[in-house]
Amino acid sequence: MKRYLLLSVLVITVFFLFITGCGIKDHQFQGEREAGEATAPLAESSPEGLSVFKPTDPAQLKVHFLDVGQADAILIQLPDQQTMLIDAGNNDDGSAVVSYLQQRGINKINYLVGTHPHEDHIGGLDEVINTLEIGQVYLPKVIHNTKTFEDVLLALRSKGLKVNPAHAGVTLLKQDNLKVNLLSPAGTEYKEINDWSVVIRVQYGDKAFLLTGDAEIQAEEEMLAAGLELQANILKVGHHGSRSSTTSAFLAAVAPEYAVISVGRDNDYGHPHAETLARLAQMGVQVYRTDVEGTLVFTTDGQKMSIERQGSKLKTDQAEGQSPVAGNEKVAGESTGSGSNGVLIGNKRSKIFHQSTCSSLPVEKNRVYYATREEALSDGLAPCINCKP
Repeated sequence: MKRYLLLSVLVITVFFLFITGCGIKDHQFQGEREAGEATAPLAESSPEGLSVFKPTDPAQLKVHFLDVGQADAILIQLPDQQTMLIDAGNNDDGSAVVSYLQQRGINKINYLVGTHPHEDHIGGLDEVINTLEIGQVYLPKVIHNTKTFEDVLLALRSKGLKVNPAHAGVTLLKQDNLKVNLLSPAGTEYKEINDWSVVIRVQYGDKAFLLTGDAEIQAEEEMLAAGLELQANILKVGHHGSRSSTTSAFLAAVAPEYAVISVGRDNDYGHPHAETLARLAQMGVQVYRTDVEGTLVFTTDGQKMSIERQGSKLKTDQAEGQSPVAGNEKVAGESTGSGSNGVLIGNKRSKIFHQSTCSSLPVEKNRVYYATREEALSDGLAPCINCKP
């Protein structure tokens, strides 16, 4: 009790010292999630539906969705050579994120954003702050009484960095054909800390990305009610594909061609939920998942779009003796044909069923077998968008 009282006082004191503005909200300790998996080397591919071009022009936007397991970390390389990092995975992911950045010659983050103070989003931020040069820092005006949040604030204090409040209406960049705007949070009272998530829309030429953190129904409804420009070619699906995000109304307003789900394989939450995958499928959205493709890098010159992807190499696969997904395996939207011997394989946790040749099969302990598609559907499972059983 004494530990958490002292921690609470420290967190509040440090945050007030370094944040611009007021109206800070305090969410008490609710537990932190398990650390995610580390990243692996990058491989290149050219999935169906994306225009392919050689990423040699410096005037390009690159958005990296890092494979940090059941967590979020997004690197944006802007056309003017500046960088933005949105979240940095779990506590154990900090070194992997820093390594990923440094391997690409990145030693400065011009814009650092922590979408909300949950460990699976800000866990690695302290290592990023301590290791790299940091420009502007943006956090929502809410505190969380955890050691993870304390570590981030102490890292900011050690560098003498001031926190800018992240909220709807803030423009991070507006130059030529590049715009980076914050669309949420717009309110000052949220029951769920996820709804404090910073939602960012990045537009470069004709292409736009909508990055939603863990924003849930309340935040989505606020953005819809405000009549904000939500349309985007690529949607980072909210809350790792939870059913509590990506409502049909919100999805219709965004109208994405592609969706990225940052999620850990066979995670304890059953993410992505079948309801979310069904809504995306109903809208004809092509889905990419970090638990299947690994780190995903979208590159655009404002008109054409290309993608690099890598094979997932997660701790759970190696522990269970499963083969990692190879970099040249199937991509979302490609069909693998009939399953071996007509057997379909369901995932007990995610409630998704697959062909036996699918690249995103669950580990053996989470499998359930079906003889027919109808049997799997009647058992409440949804078909995999990747292999289309």
